[in-house]
Amino acid sequence: MPKMSSSGVPKKSELPATLRHSDAKAQRTFAKTYDSAMEEYDDEERAHQVAYDALKHTHEKVGDKWEPKSTPGPSDAQAKGGKNTDRPTAGGVDANATKDHLYQQATRLKIPGRSKMTKNELVQALERESNRLTKRNA
Repeated sequence: MPKMSSSGVPKKSELPATLRHSDAKAQRTFAKTYDSAMEEYDDEERAHQVAYDALKHTHEKVGDKWEPKSTPGPSDAQAKGGKNTDRPTAGGVDANATKDHLYQQATRLKIPGRSKMTKNELVQALERESNRLTKRNA
């Protein structure tokens, strides 16, 4: 089902819950990419993956929504990959961000034990918390 209306506006009812809580640019990026991928691949699962990979270049998942990144680019090895890749993903957390940035995100989400965590542990904790909030608010 197309995610964009004929007037070029994302259909909020067709967007995943995390995107309904996100800014208009995140919604447009996902919807346009999804529709384009559906035309090319005619495969819903693949279209979702392509759309999320495109979204991860401009946004990072913080809690149950997507927020603009300060520097565009792939957020993890999977988003960097291209066609037919099967690499680890951080679920929308910007694994390429600095440890300080990840720590700030962990502080916003009140993740316990964050001051003693390594960068990889912060990424994992942020991913777990984002998943928890997404399930709670879906």
